[in-house]
Amino acid sequence: MKIALLVAYDGTGFRGFARQRNTKVRTVQGVLEERLSHLLRRDVVTTGAGRTDAGVHAWGQVVSFEAPVAAEPEWVKTRLNRWLAPDVVVRAAVFAGESFDARFSARRRMYEYAVYEADVVNPFLERFAVHVSEKLDVRAMRWAARALIGEHDFASFCRSGEGSTTRRLRSVSFVRRDERLVIRVVADSFCQQMVRSIVGTLLEVGRGMRAATDIGRVLEARERAEAAPVAPAKGLRLVGVEYGTNPFRIASPTP
Repeated sequence: MKIALLVAYDGTGFRGFARQRNTKVRTVQGVLEERLSHLLRRDVVTTGAGRTDAGVHAWGQVVSFEAPVAAEPEWVKTRLNRWLAPDVVVRAAVFAGESFDARFSARRRMYEYAVYEADVVNPFLERFAVHVSEKLDVRAMRWAARALIGEHDFASFCRSGEGSTTRRLRSVSFVRRDERLVIRVVADSFCQQMVRSIVGTLLEVGRGMRAATDIGRVLEARERAEAAPVAPAKGLRLVGVEYGTNPFRIASPTP
């Protein structure tokens, strides 16, 4: 029997989502598998929809795994939350079809990056957003982002050493939410550090450090050195994953 989990986590204290060979390194997948294996009395291997980097958060991560027939999703959810909250929280747990795979069944993934503009650092925002001291030119950032929409080779915005860096970027939007400016990026899939690299480059546009028209040249160059340094991990979170049929019954509003 396959179970799917809708998982939120504060990535501050984790070395990313994916398990690592060094079992002393704390990862989200590592602690989930450790607790699931203890709970179900068998070795459990999970699949995640997105391999978030160290320090990156999630509100809508999806995890799937094979479970004994007798395992009830709500019981699994309750026990995991008793052990792992508040760093990791299972928002929902359901039975999923045998063909369901959190990663390979996903159609699209949505990330949000949060920044806040202020004269001084705000300690109540700093853990999950990045401080900028100047007023950003959001209009220029929005114009620059248009060059990225569609299917392209995103080698300039991906960590070097990966395989194919061709991706289909569906949208980049900018939303004011309380004191934060949230940059929402939606794509079928992402290569490593792609969102943080895009955001880092757009922030340079917003600060007037490069022209909005420069983004197209960066994209065409297919050279990582042409883009800006990656934006800090703490501002990024995986907020949702889209499937052909949503396995979860609850709505997934952004907190």
